[in-house]
Amino acid sequence: MIQNPWKSYQQVATKTASPGQLTLMLFDGVIRFLEQARHGFTMADPIDFNQTINNNVLRAQAIINELNYALNMEQGGEVAIVLRRLYVYFDRRLLQSNIQKDPAGIEEVLARITTLRNAWMEMLNQMASGKAQWNSAAGSDSTESLCAVG
Repeated sequence: MIQNPWKSYQQVATKTASPGQLTLMLFDGVIRFLEQARHGFTMADPIDFNQTINNNVLRAQAIINELNYALNMEQGGEVAIVLRRLYVYFDRRLLQSNIQKDPAGIEEVLARITTLRNAWMEMLNQMASGKAQWNSAAGSDSTESLCAVG
């Protein structure tokens, strides 16, 4: 059986990515699902409207919860504490938006997670170029001090 080349690429990319790159992929997934949920508000059919919003918000929440559970609270220091608070807030805000079918919470989380994703990408780029000075409570200079993805 011939596999979908995109799916094969995704599997290889996921298996070979660093914890920092995996975190970036998770941010990208949240953004993709929230954009799809936002699109649901434009649908005229009530079933499509509700299913599109609900299904994509639930997927985004599942990824946010994975990001939250992957935090290394012992080594991540203050950054891990702040991220945990953000992820809990994002999850609660999306739950409210999904129940009320109100796009405001989805828009807010989408904007904030995009900012977080872009900052994460910048940090990874700086680390890759050797310019980053990443200090955690444990003295680690990698994203592994924040997340234990893998």
